[in-house]
Amino acid sequence: MPELPEVEVVRRGLAQWVVGREIASAEVLHPRAVRRHLPGADEFAARLKGRTVLSAERRGKYLWLPLSGAPEALLAHLGMSGQLLVVDPQAPPEKHLRVRLRFEDGGPDLRFVDQRTFGHVMLTPLVNGVPEPIAHIAPDPFEAAFDDEEFARRLRARRTEVKRALLDQSLISGVGNIYADEALWISRLHWARPTQTLTKPKIAELLAAVRTVMAAALRQGGTSFDSLYVNVNGESGYFERSLEVYGRRDLPCSRCGAAIRREAFMNRSSYSCPRCQRRQRPAG
Repeated sequence: MPELPEVEVVRRGLAQWVVGREIASAEVLHPRAVRRHLPGADEFAARLKGRTVLSAERRGKYLWLPLSGAPEALLAHLGMSGQLLVVDPQAPPEKHLRVRLRFEDGGPDLRFVDQRTFGHVMLTPLVNGVPEPIAHIAPDPFEAAFDDEEFARRLRARRTEVKRALLDQSLISGVGNIYADEALWISRLHWARPTQTLTKPKIAELLAAVRTVMAAALRQGGTSFDSLYVNVNGESGYFERSLEVYGRRDLPCSRCGAAIRREAFMNRSSYSCPRCQRRQRPAG
């Protein structure tokens, strides 16, 4: 699933190619793509017609396009395989095209393509500038609204494993499995380290690692393990080449040479270095 860097790459593309344009029509080709827009596909399409895209925004893994008129936005979640593509209007429809927006200027379409149909788009009211369905999600570590001190306090109060806390979108948004593993490697923390044992300096180090690895990924267009994650022009990111632990089972740690290990975690995988990221022994 795309994480913050991948979604931010898409947001920047939308800001360049879609903002300021008036929607001429919207077409829903698969009802599942708008399943969370409860009034239905026809109402979704009708409400978009004639609206102008005012900006492109993001919080964590969610994207939204505020619209002219009523204070609402087109909210998108890419799920496992969703793509927002800017495409020549004369181009043939993609195999898994779900929603198509055409614009009054006759320029490129905005198309939502989703092979696995886990993603979705919907129209939703804005609450203090944030779409109502995601108002409960915490700010991400690049937002001005993110409070490092508050994060440290709430992290220690969680009394859980540090990686589980990093994936909790009500605590910090935008961090997924890949960048959690990479940040924990940078800060030399095992994924199962109890949050209540972390000192304030160690939490500050972990936050710095989260920001460092995601900023590096953003500079390289995100991480693409297959053709499903692409930017609005259909191009893949290449941060996969810079990963230190994720997906590198049995390969040597670049810091100490030990073989990277893979462990089961929350029905997925967690990668770490057995030497650099030792598991803390229980007290007593």
